[in-house]
Amino acid sequence: MTIQEIKDKGLLLFECISGSRAYGLDTPESDTDLKGVFYLPKDKFYGLEYISQISNETNDEVYYELGRFVELLCKNNPNILEVLASPEDCVLYKHPLMDKLKLEMFLSKSCKDTFAGYAHSQIRKARGYKKKIVNPMEKERKNVLDFCYILEGHTSVPFMQWLERKKLKQELCGLSSIPHSKGLYALFYDYDRKFGYHGIANHTNANEVSLSSIEKGEKEIAYLSFNIEAYSSYCKEYKEYWDWVADRNDNRYSTNLNHGKNYDSKNMMHTIRLLQVAEEILRDGTLKVKRPNREQLLDIKSGNMDYDVLLAMADKLMESIENYALTSSLQDLPDKEMAEKVLVGMRKELYK
Repeated sequence: MTIQEIKDKGLLLFECISGSRAYGLDTPESDTDLKGVFYLPKDKFYGLEYISQISNETNDEVYYELGRFVELLCKNNPNILEVLASPEDCVLYKHPLMDKLKLEMFLSKSCKDTFAGYAHSQIRKARGYKKKIVNPMEKERKNVLDFCYILEGHTSVPFMQWLERKKLKQELCGLSSIPHSKGLYALFYDYDRKFGYHGIANHTNANEVSLSSIEKGEKEIAYLSFNIEAYSSYCKEYKEYWDWVADRNDNRYSTNLNHGKNYDSKNMMHTIRLLQVAEEILRDGTLKVKRPNREQLLDIKSGNMDYDVLLAMADKLMESIENYALTSSLQDLPDKEMAEKVLVGMRKELYK
């Protein structure tokens, strides 16, 4: 089932403009994001083909099945609460039955955790983004040999440097493990090319050192240490970095480079926005999607504020949220029984 099929078959219950345009934070470069609610035909709902949500390829259009929508409302999911609280000028279609889902039925003190938790995830993203910008990784991937070291007295030297200094070849090296010594190996060398040693790494994508069969009586020429923990960590970071490069939004990346603050300013804007919304929910008992402080938030998005200043602002908002949570008149948790009763009633109307 596609979004167009939902509309063609009359299954659409709600559709709205979401994201930056709903927040009042759009700029000429902003995309138009859409969110919606639909219901499944009776046979699919009662059958084995329940579909919880449908989206387009870019995920800027996401539509939730009615039951999934109510489930997420009961979890105080920030994105879904914002859909229910959409400004009138952002609502493109609304089935009369959607009036049965009242915002006050779902707003609760648990918004403290869901909104703040989402904000913290944005901070982690911004920090990770900062790390990737400040510490770019070379395209040429390191291999096992780059994490091998030769013991010399009370210190160690990189294996590749040692090889070059000794004018030896890694393919003619043979390794033998040493009992009770993790990552430490005896190193032998096949000067006459008669033993057929396997080398240290038998191919460039090896994830371990290679061991060779060593004849009895052969004398080691050195001891080699392989730092497998550092190699594994590097491989993980390498994959994450180049996956990020492949998937990143180049316009957004250029903006972050140009403002020179080395953090994802759009993520930090949404962090502050989420925390401000959470503060308002707990203080005033309502959710305002359209933000009154457009200039401040766009200033953050433009990278005009230092990262540490933004973190201090986030900490202050978190403290305020904790205090308002103690005195808020909101219910502790959403009224799930009432929500389920309303949901069942809506389905009865739709399927009668």
